Amino acid sequence: MNPNIALFALDASRDFGERVGGHLGMPLSAHEEREFEDGEHKARPLVSVRGQDVYAIHSLYAEPGLSVNDKLVRLLFFLGALRDAGAERITAAIPYLCYARKDQKSKPRDPVTTRYVAALFEAVGANRVVTLDVHNLAAFQNAFRCRTEHLEARKLFVEHFAALLGGAAAAVVSPDIGGVKRAELFRQALSRRLGREVGSAFMEKQRSSGVVSGDTLVGDVRGRAVVVLDDLISTGTTLARAVSACHAAGATHIHAAASHGLFVGGAEALFANPALQRVVVTDSVPPFRLSDAAHAKLTVLDAAALFAEAIRRMHDGGSLVELLET
Repeated sequence: MNPNIALFALDASRDFGERVGGHLGMPLSAHEEREFEDGEHKARPLVSVRGQDVYAIHSLYAEPGLSVNDKLVRLLFFLGALRDAGAERITAAIPYLCYARKDQKSKPRDPVTTRYVAALFEAVGANRVVTLDVHNLAAFQNAFRCRTEHLEARKLFVEHFAALLGGAAAAVVSPDIGGVKRAELFRQALSRRLGREVGSAFMEKQRSSGVVSGDTLVGDVRGRAVVVLDDLISTGTTLARAVSACHAAGATHIHAAASHGLFVGGAEALFANPALQRVVVTDSVPPFRLSDAAHAKLTVLDAAALFAEAIRRMHDGGSLVELLET
């Protein structure tokens, strides 16, 4: 790659960043993160970034000792420091983007937090934000005034499940109406990869004040191996409903897939369901909240290679469209 590039990863995302750097054949650039006694902190590059194309990797999920807000502020301040240090172009590479689910007013006087987060990135001088499988692509693209790049894990899932399903009759299920388009694109790509038609179905669901209702499965899954596809798994209740409905409707095998595995609250119960064979996620969020028993049913796919190739293409002026084609 052109030497006029610098790759950073904040401490909480160092493991992911090192794997991205490994795929690119380049080490992470040195930086400092310093904590102060009153809870304030600072971050700065320890190498010159003047005139360089700079990429800062940080995944914005909560973990013990670091809230989502902690991580967001650390990244914003680091991007600002890069701008003040004379970086030519600054790209925030964010495997999991926080607040992406709050993208519209669902109740009177509700905030549209996705838009506010976008304004913060713009305020500190980010030229571009790159993330993976946001909850609502249109809302993400419309929230930002700086350039955005949206990566998709679809190709990773297609390759994984094409090998797993073999010659079995299959169907792709969306666990709610809002995810039908995502599931359909995956179904079409999987059909092309398998060389045969894959069925489809979706769940009818409503959510109000955090309570999920609705249990009607629309579509035929009887006698088929099913992949229930979503963008993320939080408490797992949405997927659990879909798994139970597919099992009752006669599915032979049931797998769940999501780009981001947050696994909060009672998500462990999802893995205890005997009707569910496997849960497949990417490594955008490490599955540190799960027990060893749950890990026995979990497959984690490598998204670092996808980010590395995206960074390579962005730096060299290549096409990301070709990267996402399945």
